[in-house]
Amino acid sequence: MEKELLIIEGGKLNRDGGISMFVVDRNLNKMDRIDKKTFKELDIRERDHLQEWIADNTDCLGEELLIIQKEFDGFDDTRERLDLLGLDQGGNLVIIENKLDDSGRDVTWQALKYASYCQTLTKDQIKEIYQSYLDRNFKEANAEELIEEFFNGQPFQEIPLNENDQRIILVSGEFRKEVTSTVLWLLDRGIKIQCFKVSPYKFKDSILLDIEQIIPIKEAEEFIIKMADKTREVKENKQQNQVRFQIRRAFWGKLLGTFNQHSTQFQNVNPTDDHWLSSGSGVSGAPFSFVITRNYASVETLINVGHQNENKRIFDNLYKNKEKIESVFGAPLDWQRLNNKKSSRIAYKLRDVNYFNEDEWDKIIGFLCKTMIKFEKALKGPLKNATQLSD
Repeated sequence: MEKELLIIEGGKLNRDGGISMFVVDRNLNKMDRIDKKTFKELDIRERDHLQEWIADNTDCLGEELLIIQKEFDGFDDTRERLDLLGLDQGGNLVIIENKLDDSGRDVTWQALKYASYCQTLTKDQIKEIYQSYLDRNFKEANAEELIEEFFNGQPFQEIPLNENDQRIILVSGEFRKEVTSTVLWLLDRGIKIQCFKVSPYKFKDSILLDIEQIIPIKEAEEFIIKMADKTREVKENKQQNQVRFQIRRAFWGKLLGTFNQHSTQFQNVNPTDDHWLSSGSGVSGAPFSFVITRNYASVETLINVGHQNENKRIFDNLYKNKEKIESVFGAPLDWQRLNNKKSSRIAYKLRDVNYFNEDEWDKIIGFLCKTMIKFEKALKGPLKNATQLSD
């Protein structure tokens, strides 16, 4: 009767401190321990063995990859060579670095260098690299045809090769803390990098390999990548906001320096990070404001003195005097009752200007200063009267 064997990996430590694996004989209903070994003990070499095994069956890394070169050294002005270069089914170049029992301290730096070298490779260069690999190892194989086959028959001209970020895969028996810490930091910053721990076992005349993705943990990989993307987006937004805030403070500083030469209305106001700058109108809850955006500059009052009904009554009282107010102002105003909102707004805009363009500052500041003086003159009295009529 043939023996039916099952291999079970357990969490039990053997005498040497390693994780044990067990082989089960179903017929005898027994299991025997298979102790973990080192690659050195098994006389397994990186280039001759582990590298060849991975290249022959990339499914051990959880996906199908097309290996296009081994020991690739086609980098200008350097003799460095990466272990395996492949393509994934998204057209991304994949740099695979293999170590045996110890990852060493510098494997992340080494892999990052290779990824940076590979980022400039064109589609034709990738095909040439693959063809040179085929010429050395296979007779009469055509790189373009095999690439098309890998991409399910898609024409070579239409396949996006190396148009996105490069990926890094690190394979080792053990990963030092400085390596895992660096990898997690890189992941958090959007670098596509994975760590696979490979553990060899000896069972009679066979060598068993346990290959486990440890970073990011396979079960949480999608979540970790999404969180990294979110973290990166938040950081990028913060950086953009800092630039935006600096520009606004500089703009407001220049505007106040100009406006305060002609009016005392904003003399007690300082530059801020906000896209508006407000001063009292004599009515609490209805300030006069400068507003700047990427598309327009505006002078306005936002009526928000209390309840929605009160705000609408004040606006309606002002609107009754629309012709007189606009006559004093000298132009039609933008009357926004905003029926579905609590507040109401009266504004005057200069469109198609962007305060991020410093060449437009004089134009924008000239408009805002001139308009605010007219705006205050036209609305200050009527606004106070409209509020009193609403009491």
